[in-house]
Amino acid sequence: MLAFIPNVGVPEMLILGVVLLLVFGPKRLPEIGRSLGRGLREFKESVSGIAAEPIEVRVEERER
Repeated sequence: MLAFIPNVGVPEMLILGVVLLLVFGPKRLPEIGRSLGRGLREFKESVSGIAAEPIEVRVEERER
């Protein structure tokens, strides 16, 4: 999951969590997590929806 950040371990994640808790507070963190989750879900649906739907191309004949 975090392959793009190879040197992040448990201690670093705990420090990051404490910093986020201090910056945003305990009431805002669940809201931020929900909004990030919704955003990721919508992004995944849009990416998979585009790949799953066939592209329709309409060619209209010109009247001469």
